[in-house]
Amino acid sequence: MASLLIHSSIPPSIARTQSLFSRQNNLFDFKYRHKLPKRRTPLISISATGEQVSDSDPSPSSFSGFQFPDPSKADAIKSLKFKLLSAVSGLNRGLAASEEDLQKADSAAKEIEAFVGPVDLSCDLEKLQGRWKLIYSSAFSSRTLGGSRPGPPTGRLLPITLGQVFQRIDILSKDFDNIVELELGAPWPLQPIEVTATLAHKFEIIGTSTIKIIFEKTTVKTTGNLSQLPPLEIPQLPEQFRPSTNRGSGDFDVTYLDSDLRVTRGDRGELRVFVVS
Repeated sequence: MASLLIHSSIPPSIARTQSLFSRQNNLFDFKYRHKLPKRRTPLISISATGEQVSDSDPSPSSFSGFQFPDPSKADAIKSLKFKLLSAVSGLNRGLAASEEDLQKADSAAKEIEAFVGPVDLSCDLEKLQGRWKLIYSSAFSSRTLGGSRPGPPTGRLLPITLGQVFQRIDILSKDFDNIVELELGAPWPLQPIEVTATLAHKFEIIGTSTIKIIFEKTTVKTTGNLSQLPPLEIPQLPEQFRPSTNRGSGDFDVTYLDSDLRVTRGDRGELRVFVVS
């Protein structure tokens, strides 16, 4: 859209006004022909009364009820975690622990338990979710897989060698599986047999930090050269055949829990340390 300015007969002020309208009309015509998007409403508007918009920081009162993390406490927890992990490292999950090692690990665990305070699983239940690797159990110092309970012996000259131990927890289905990798000795010249035993449980929360597990079944699957064999499922014994002292259940307390470390104490006092896997 063209505009015509007659400079000889129109005062300069009026000419400038007409020139401004001409530019606005040209801009409108350009937007209409090219279908430009509409301008967004500005995030900050200035009122006609001349009020100034402050660019200063928000007042502390706007953060009422919000607690900023204490960096000194986070650093202290990090140091205590490192101390505990150092105390249990090199002990072959507790199988090689001496009495002095047991005391050192227990002392380091008590320090972080006392500093952080009791665990509340009603708030931190989602942190249980996932697969956890056992890196230490004080019960393994008895040199049996059962720890303080009866169990097959372990050792270099004995037929069973303990591999990695995991716990797989699903907070939605309430599944709680203990997964144990084992190597079963075989007479020469046969190769050892590698198996993975999965002890399936259901779990429930008791109080704020106690977990009760109820045994359901055991599944044994060969690995390595015999991995093609189907798994063997060993169901739970019928109620009338189970010993009165062992109903296939147990409970333990979660004494420390975060996104990558979990510390528990069993119903017979055994200390266990897990890291997320």
